[in-house]
Amino acid sequence: MTRLLLIGPPGAGKGTQAVRLSQACNVPAISTGDIFRSNVQNGTELGLKAAEFMNAGKYVPDSLTNDLVRSRLNEPDVDNGFLLDGYPRTAAQVAELDDILAGTGHELDVVVLLVADSDEIVKRLSKRALEQGRSDDTEDVIRHRLDVYAEQTAPLIEIYSDRGLVVEVDGLGSVDDVTARITGALDARGIALLAS
Repeated sequence: MTRLLLIGPPGAGKGTQAVRLSQACNVPAISTGDIFRSNVQNGTELGLKAAEFMNAGKYVPDSLTNDLVRSRLNEPDVDNGFLLDGYPRTAAQVAELDDILAGTGHELDVVVLLVADSDEIVKRLSKRALEQGRSDDTEDVIRHRLDVYAEQTAPLIEIYSDRGLVVEVDGLGSVDDVTARITGALDARGIALLAS
């Protein structure tokens, strides 16, 4: 029974590590993007509301995001744990997640913080943009995203650090190296992992 939160800047490899960690811990990886898409595809009431914002190119408001996450965390496949990626993003969402978990009688076990040097991330994302032909991922845009992340996420890291939940892991290097660092940090915290 493992309840993880994965935090890290854009380009730190959270998506890749989330998939690997969910397999290692045998828990579902839950990202807000996946929740939105699943609800939209299934035509749920919340999904239809979310689609209105998404189709208009607007952010899905916190209140709706919170409802969608609450609904997802009440599904039976998360009884034995989960890995959250992309939520919470704000201090208000931390309070909401606390409330959701309190309702299920659970709490987070650990917050994995992937850290990476900004210049390295800019290099990594610029290279990816070039390979994928994404002209919108300029250095200025990438640095702005990193600034927004730092501004919005720093308070979350402080909240979870005060609770003694944060394990900091170097997010640079090969995918395998980063996975090994994360699983080593989790093992040191007594979090059971499947043999990889």
